[in-house]
Amino acid sequence: MTAREYFEQTATSIAVLNRNELKSRIKNFKGRFKLDFSEGYLNKLSVERLRHILLAALVNARSHN
Repeated sequence: MTAREYFEQTATSIAVLNRNELKSRIKNFKGRFKLDFSEGYLNKLSVERLRHILLAALVNARSHN
């Protein structure tokens, strides 16, 4: 799978997630780096911002594999 295909597939799968699913995936992110956000901070963010954080983490983690 090319980088572009991975990005498009990942972005599409994230686009359908609701707030709770996004927060759960961010808090349980397993990658070469840890995401460390408090529940309070995540609760203050918009759903679009949560999607952006998760997508950036997944794409960044993928680019180093």
